[in-house]
Amino acid sequence: MGLTKQYLRYAPSGTFNVVTSPDCNSIHVALNGISGRYIAVGACEHVIIWDMRLGEKAQVITGEKVVVSQIAASPTGNHMAIGYVDGNINVYDLNSNELVCVFAGHKSAITCLQYDEQGHRIVSGSKDTEVILWDVVSEMGIARFSGHKGIVTSVLFINGKNCIVSSSKDTFVKFWDIETKHCFKTLGGHQTEVWSSVLLKEERYLVTGCMDQELKVWKLVWTDKIKEEDKIVQQLEIVKLEDGDDTEDTSVLQCHQVGTLVRGGRGRVVGLSTDPGQTVLACFGTDSLLELFAFCSDDEAKLRMNKRIKKQRKKLAKLADNPEGTNEIEDIKEILTLTDEVRRLTSLKLTTKVKSTALLLGLSGELRVGVTLASNSVELHSMNINDASEVKCLKQINLPGHQKEPRCVAISSDNLALLSASADSIKLWNRNSQTCLRTVQVPCGRPVSACFAPGDRHALVGCADGHLLLVDVAAGTILEQVPAHSTNCAAVGLTPDSRGCYSGGGDKTVKLWQFELIDDPTGESKAKVLSLLHTRTLELEETVTAVTISPNNKFIAVALLDSTVKIFFLDTFKFYLSLYGHKLPVLSLDISYDSNIIATGSADRNVKIWGMDFGDCHKSIFAHNDSVTAVQFVPSTHYFFTGSKDGKVKQWDGDSYDNIITLNGHAGECLRLSVGAGGLHAVSCGSDRALRLYSRTEEPIVLGDQDEEEEGLATGEQHAPVPGLPGLTMPTKKTIGAEKAADSILECLTVGAEYTAEVTAARGAPVQPPVLMVAYNCTNAEDFLLETIRKIRSSDLEEALLLLPFSTACELLKMLTTLLERSDQTELLCRLAIFLLKIHHAPLVANQQLLKYLIQIQAKATMRLNELRDMVGFNLHALQWLQRDVEANESEQLFRVATDERRTADKRTRRRRALKRPIVTVT
Repeated sequence: MGLTKQYLRYAPSGTFNVVTSPDCNSIHVALNGISGRYIAVGACEHVIIWDMRLGEKAQVITGEKVVVSQIAASPTGNHMAIGYVDGNINVYDLNSNELVCVFAGHKSAITCLQYDEQGHRIVSGSKDTEVILWDVVSEMGIARFSGHKGIVTSVLFINGKNCIVSSSKDTFVKFWDIETKHCFKTLGGHQTEVWSSVLLKEERYLVTGCMDQELKVWKLVWTDKIKEEDKIVQQLEIVKLEDGDDTEDTSVLQCHQVGTLVRGGRGRVVGLSTDPGQTVLACFGTDSLLELFAFCSDDEAKLRMNKRIKKQRKKLAKLADNPEGTNEIEDIKEILTLTDEVRRLTSLKLTTKVKSTALLLGLSGELRVGVTLASNSVELHSMNINDASEVKCLKQINLPGHQKEPRCVAISSDNLALLSASADSIKLWNRNSQTCLRTVQVPCGRPVSACFAPGDRHALVGCADGHLLLVDVAAGTILEQVPAHSTNCAAVGLTPDSRGCYSGGGDKTVKLWQFELIDDPTGESKAKVLSLLHTRTLELEETVTAVTISPNNKFIAVALLDSTVKIFFLDTFKFYLSLYGHKLPVLSLDISYDSNIIATGSADRNVKIWGMDFGDCHKSIFAHNDSVTAVQFVPSTHYFFTGSKDGKVKQWDGDSYDNIITLNGHAGECLRLSVGAGGLHAVSCGSDRALRLYSRTEEPIVLGDQDEEEEGLATGEQHAPVPGLPGLTMPTKKTIGAEKAADSILECLTVGAEYTAEVTAARGAPVQPPVLMVAYNCTNAEDFLLETIRKIRSSDLEEALLLLPFSTACELLKMLTTLLERSDQTELLCRLAIFLLKIHHAPLVANQQLLKYLIQIQAKATMRLNELRDMVGFNLHALQWLQRDVEANESEQLFRVATDERRTADKRTRRRRALKRPIVTVT
């Protein structure tokens, strides 16, 4: 066996520069019992909770490889549900930052999430047009609702009626009954896509936003379990609101459009949001205007109605010149309209496009509006909805990240600092803590290339307008702005002797520069400052896309727009070699440390490795699925990194041409890549605005295992059909975890059966249990099965049972009778039995031998459940008795309870009085 190369693994060690992702929503969260101070936002694959008072990260919920698309916080404030673009939903405990459960059911990105009012259930909508209801307590899916033909844009709980409302791009709003798991009403009054919807004013109004300038307001009227006089009153209200339209008597729910709210913003509705009390509505479109509306309480709405009627009567009285005008005055009806119910609040004009909003209304009427903007920033605004007060900006968080996507990145020679540049600023970062140290505003065009100068105190930045900036990174100032090229300065780098630099531009030239120290032109100090002196110019026939100089200071390689790479002698600029073979322009190139090979990455998705001696192509590698934007060798090796527009960052061996490792890079395009000294660190920047840092570890890589791991990830999650039961739609889908769980159950039953056979054959003699049983601390097959099932993730259990053959399901049912007698896991075992009976109902009932086991399971499960119910009831009444005992000892009742009872009694009295008036009028 020959010697093999040993490679060391590079692992992601940080993602920074992202304050908030534009494709994820934001929410208010409560930490340590404090609300209104913390806002949670998605940041690539992580969730950041920002402290809006200090402007710092209060907590970070780290993800792995998948980008966050939606977040929701439970009403209790203990948990947070995070939806990802792969369709999974993770629930985290905010106190411990630990993963509670995983729900896998959607096939594509999660677009909306919401908890119910108790925080026990989650409803999710996705791009796969499905709506799924999840149970957080039992960690399983409850129901899958299929019916939409377009992407689901919002899902809402109607907690008072145990229903779900969903809106979609198919222009429909559907109402789903959770008990029957069916759609009982479809709202089809929209001509275009419904982009968002919210419930307001105690779930009485539904507001929907479409492509037009108006928000449609619908009144929800429930006709079930209502007295006849209530029906008469509500139908009269609807007749008045609809101006005589016919009402539906057959449907349980009546939806009637009561009016529209006219928007001031341009374009379609992007999002609607409301506070937890459903009082304030926020609406924003494709511009920077955030509009706010307040839904008044019933008493306030009546006051506004009386005020409006009084004004109208005064106006009519002035216009009436003759006695006949009194008839017109009497025609004014006392009917609540939408103008009485809703009042417009002060709108917020922000600096850039709004991406999401989060509202929180305090008891004193203070409204806190959290806003995430397209400029990678989070803002918190405050206003009082009771008076016409101005909106105050409490905090802006924008310094920890570029406002626009960074286009170039560089690592200092000591690996301690990172430099990134975007169209708005140049930032210096501490590599270890990943915090921003300096921010320098860009005075000219967009930076496209950058590198550190010798000594790491200065940096060179090339801009799209041809300027070359000399930046003092320690002071955070720009020392000089050199007009190096007439157009795009595509490449900047140091010469190997560190005495100068080179730049290549779109004006078909490559220029060499020399560093020199000059007197400070501002005259502020007597110290010398760094400057650039132009020495030579290389004229070319095509636009320059990339430039590099060989480490032996002998050659200069220039990539041109005609898809070739020209190599010249550095001292004389005499032509040496032409490398042709790429079908599209070369975007990046680099020469190895020994100047023997050159690697070129092109827009044709290939990386070619050439010899520097004869210009022969050693190897052409189809490296990525999109244009290769960055190529750089690891110092002192023939290994090199490549970055591409497909988002991946890969490491290659330039001698064996093997792909060493593929790093899960960016959610969008990878734009630039830089490798630090010694190859200890690498950093990349991309269109997802993230700067991603990779560090070399001491863990060796075996190439064959790496390939198998990638294949396993590629063939991961698929949807699992239920064989023989086309009507049964599972809320979950088959995952790798479900397959592993099914294998563990099969192995457990096999090992348990063999051990039972050995014990029977031994006739009382001691038998050594199998190693697996000893590991689970079990002495018999039944306990071993129970421990195996308990260790399966709850969300994977049902999918694992679907994968088991019928014979295995029969063995499970036989063992359940024994387990129900002596185990305290009654709930888990009942769930197991019910699901097996559901998917194998016909063969189980038809088999007389198995039927007796089912009868035993029914009897024993009923008995155990009654015991549990009795125990819970006993404990509940004991606690109530203790509460009464404490109240009796203290001789007082809680003041709040007494007040609530009094208010409830007063409400009933007022409701009865109000009902008598319309009944008398109708009769």
